[in-house]
Amino acid sequence: MSTPTHQSAAVAAPLRVACIGGGPGGLFTAIAVAHAVPGARIDVFERNKATDIFGFGVVFSDATLDNIDRVDPVLRDTLAAQGRHWDTIEVRSKGVTTAAGGNGMAAIHRRVLLDALRQRATALGARLHFATAVDADTLDASGDYDVIVAADGANSRTRERFADDLEHSADEAAVKFIWFGTTFGFDGLTFLHKQSEHGNFAVHAYPIGSGLSTFIVETDETSWRAAGLGSFDTTQPPGPSDTVTRRYLEQLFATDIDGHPLVANNSRWANFRTRRTRRWHTRGAADTPVVLLGDAVHTAHFSVGSGTKMAMEDAAVLANAIAEHRDDLGSALERFQEIRKPQVAKIQDSSMPSLSWWDHFGQYYRALEPWQFGFHFFSRAISAEKIRVRDPQFIADTEAAWRRHYGSTPLDTPLRVGATTFTTRLLDLTDNSDSSVAFGDRTHSLTAVAPDSLTGTSNGPLLFTAPVVDNTCLDDATRAELDSLCERRPAAIAIRGGTALSRALSSEHVRFTHHVPTILIEGTAAVRTRRAVDERDNAATVVLSGRADAVAYESVVLNPHVPANYAEASR
Repeated sequence: MSTPTHQSAAVAAPLRVACIGGGPGGLFTAIAVAHAVPGARIDVFERNKATDIFGFGVVFSDATLDNIDRVDPVLRDTLAAQGRHWDTIEVRSKGVTTAAGGNGMAAIHRRVLLDALRQRATALGARLHFATAVDADTLDASGDYDVIVAADGANSRTRERFADDLEHSADEAAVKFIWFGTTFGFDGLTFLHKQSEHGNFAVHAYPIGSGLSTFIVETDETSWRAAGLGSFDTTQPPGPSDTVTRRYLEQLFATDIDGHPLVANNSRWANFRTRRTRRWHTRGAADTPVVLLGDAVHTAHFSVGSGTKMAMEDAAVLANAIAEHRDDLGSALERFQEIRKPQVAKIQDSSMPSLSWWDHFGQYYRALEPWQFGFHFFSRAISAEKIRVRDPQFIADTEAAWRRHYGSTPLDTPLRVGATTFTTRLLDLTDNSDSSVAFGDRTHSLTAVAPDSLTGTSNGPLLFTAPVVDNTCLDDATRAELDSLCERRPAAIAIRGGTALSRALSSEHVRFTHHVPTILIEGTAAVRTRRAVDERDNAATVVLSGRADAVAYESVVLNPHVPANYAEASR
């Protein structure tokens, strides 16, 4: 009987877990592991003091709470008790407010959330060590832990230590941002846009309780320097340069916050970095498994992705994987990465149009009327019909604004290209060769020709092939090529190839900079009802937002049961 007793004792040995970082990711790891592996010994090491809380609010959408709530109700309970909830998002531009509902969200002060997570982790047996700087090598060499979890943030020292194994990359956004708070109480998520004599500035603002609202400001580098904010020294502790920024922004947005002050908390100008990492785990020199989660291995722009939410979801999956592979932690970490990496990649990919929108918001502000500016914002990553499901009145108001301006629905509005007038903005693509594309409606057709195939001059439509890039902005060479095409005064430019984002950015550069009509070449034949509806929805979204003047699909064949009015098509 001694052998079974020995095996049982070995199996019952407690799992020993070290978490580097006492933010939401590290704390929820402790909570999740305590639930998944009863009896686990968990230490959380935080290099800052318990009283050092940086940042302001943390936002969660109603739809994203379930995965976290299945592990522990601490987040939902804390939001219910001390958070602020809203359904409508507002965009304010040139004195006009555009609002869309159906966007259930909640926010809470980061300090309140951390207090709740600390209390819950401690109640479940985790030991929290503040003002304690540790590193993976020291923990690994001690032999005291079975697994080391690094939740040490976007500037992760653990990630840098194992950089060769993990293969990390970071893509930097074009615009600059800075986080403040304000004592002004916003009702919900509100986007403010202002143009000063120095350039364009935008704000993401939302209530977080505790008598504060988060106040995130973005601007392009040209405006930033022109406003005298370029002397901000990011290498120094908060000081005079923070004060210059705070006072400038308080004055610029004084009417929006009713003269309330901005509140600084380690507030620093930076450019957002989208972080991706090929491998999320490795081993230390003494062979202890090391796994990273949250901002240490991935980020998504704060306009669509809550880093806190993603870190907590990482922790939930990691704990479950460890519980399922308790005797093989290497397999557990592989399973964790196998599950979470595609989920995070999907969020990051879907965040790119939103990140790109913020890289160009000044251009949109200058080019678009407030109603179209608002729709352009809300449709940056979602179509008109999907928005209609959330808030039919918002779409109805946007369509009414288009009709007041053009006298018809978006797709039924005539489009003049040179001497030809099309009766619809949803065109058929009847030919698509290497050197040209032919498109038209049922009675007219035009051919756009690649410039290098022309033997002489032509003011007819020209063809442009967009680049295949992962960036949120066009590079200088692409913009220069588009500028050169527009200097030839074509009747229109047809844009194909590339990605959906690079086609849209190319079209907007042409329309907003040179005021030349554009036609987006967007795909293949639609013969099924659902596909035809989707294409009408996509085309109407593109036209209604001002991203292009028309959309052409290859041989669009509409099912006779598909309504002509795209607004009725998916009902």
